[in-house]
Amino acid sequence: MAMMDTPRMVVGVPRENRLGETRVALTPTALPQLTKAGFEVVIEAGAGATAGFPDEAFIARGARIGTRDDAFAADVLVQVNVMDGDPSNPDVSRLRAGQIVVGAVAPFARPALVSAVAATGATLFALELVPRTTRAQSMDILSSQAAVAGYQAVLIAATELPKMFPLLTTAAGTVAPARVFIIGAGVAGLGAIATARRLGANVEAYDVRPAAREEVASLGARFVELPLETGQEEGSGGYATDLSEETIRKQQELMAKTVAASDVIITTAQVQGSTAPVIVTTEMIRGMAAGSVIIDLAAEQGGNCEPTVAGETVDVDGVRVFGVVNLPGSVPVHASQLFGKNVANFVGLMAVDGRLDPEVDDNVIRESVVAKGGDVVNNRVREALGLEPLPEPQAPEPVAAATPAAEEVAT
Repeated sequence: MAMMDTPRMVVGVPRENRLGETRVALTPTALPQLTKAGFEVVIEAGAGATAGFPDEAFIARGARIGTRDDAFAADVLVQVNVMDGDPSNPDVSRLRAGQIVVGAVAPFARPALVSAVAATGATLFALELVPRTTRAQSMDILSSQAAVAGYQAVLIAATELPKMFPLLTTAAGTVAPARVFIIGAGVAGLGAIATARRLGANVEAYDVRPAAREEVASLGARFVELPLETGQEEGSGGYATDLSEETIRKQQELMAKTVAASDVIITTAQVQGSTAPVIVTTEMIRGMAAGSVIIDLAAEQGGNCEPTVAGETVDVDGVRVFGVVNLPGSVPVHASQLFGKNVANFVGLMAVDGRLDPEVDDNVIRESVVAKGGDVVNNRVREALGLEPLPEPQAPEPVAAATPAAEEVAT
């Protein structure tokens, strides 16, 4: 029997202060998973209000409501945006050696933030680096939030387009369906395809990965075939990788006709750790009919469209290009529920025999850590900071007579 005076591990959830952020890192539905694993959860008062979760909802699921200091005093601090994405955030000084910080970091875009957290001695996990494996799907915030963004992008387009999406046959005549072109058939793109199809649009989609063809077709969209050698059979860890400038130029030329014929374009192409590829040029946009709409989901990475400005709407000869940011934050209830479940699954990996173990032998934990022991430990972030790379860990010795049970399986 466990000793009654054994201190419980504490998870702290502070209120998000980043401009425009409405989500919360944990929701009441995720709490039982953590409390059963031996955690106590402390929520800063009002942390879930903008996401539709009052303090009483957290209390009813076993959480304690406290101050911001209470949340930051926890063993594990979880945030949607770690330190609001700002290395000069005063909250950085609240961190301490041995504390664990978990959330969205954008480590390759914000290496200074990783360095600032590392200087406190805290251990920082960037959930964007959770490997894209079957086992880790339940912890993949990029996928869960992209699904929300893809859905919401179509709704914005349908509202802004001066046409209706579905085919309508009426006594006054027939209305042709809107033509929607989705560029990028990852999680966000597939979500956009499914939503546009449900609204009745004629949907086409393109992805540099040939393997995406079947997924696009399964949702009832037509896959746009471009005779290009992209070398993207799978990409790295489920992500697309950079194309050469020559390949991108040819891609633009071949895609121009499809772009010109579209009423709505939704671009979702992003490359992990790099700026987004510019796929749709201003000249291509000028070929579209006035009133057409483009939703650029890669705006925060620089945009897939040449005129995109993050957070703004740009008019190009009557075609509006929306540089949308934080679309999941516009649907905070479900976006937070999904994010919170990802977080609870991830933190639960570190609960071992009633104690907190950030060194647990688990590849999801190993690949997600970017700072620990007072140092930046991810070599790609170190490179961005001008630091010498750390030695890569040696592969473990092969185990003789391995059994199928020892292999990684879906959970």
